[in-house]
Amino acid sequence: MILRQMQVGNMAVFAYLLGDEEEGTGLVIDPAADVEAIIDEAKRNNLSIRYIVNTHGHVDHISGNAKMKKMTGAKIVIHEDDADMLVSTPLPVLRMFGAEPSPAADTRVKDGDTLSVGGITLTVIHTPGHSPGGISLYTPGYVFTGDTLFVEGVGRTDLPGGSWTVMLRSIEKSLFSLPDDTIVLPGHNYGMRATSTIALEKKNNPFL
Repeated sequence: MILRQMQVGNMAVFAYLLGDEEEGTGLVIDPAADVEAIIDEAKRNNLSIRYIVNTHGHVDHISGNAKMKKMTGAKIVIHEDDADMLVSTPLPVLRMFGAEPSPAADTRVKDGDTLSVGGITLTVIHTPGHSPGGISLYTPGYVFTGDTLFVEGVGRTDLPGGSWTVMLRSIEKSLFSLPDDTIVLPGHNYGMRATSTIALEKKNNPFL
């Protein structure tokens, strides 16, 4: 398995390249910016990008969708509850972030759905609270948590559709039920380290 964590853009967003080296297929999670660099990394690893997966519909995570889709032909995937948000970012917000409008989702997912590239399968975990359609993506050993769970932090809940109560439930019921040694791969580089584990977050996260 090929896994690359790449900090992109000006908002300390983590984009992820995940792929199966034997089949030569991969996907990108939250290509917020620096699309060419992500694609170059895929090429260096002989990966064809099949999917663009957005953990949620906020502009700082979707601003590279249009370019990534144009350059790769990959299908855009997002939870059904954030699909409308994906294509309704106000023009002033797009301008503020220097972002192109995202194309509509090719695939809308829900809790329990799976995405596969080669022999790698990601299970969709619906983790609302930061946004109504926020998702985390789990494959044995790893969970990509978007803006739900950070390293010793959690996502904000003061944006439209956010809920502190709902997000805490998502973390405690859905994420903290994963194996303790699962590596947490967050949506932003906001912590003292780039990654964590479920066990460490249970022990050290001051918000939980």
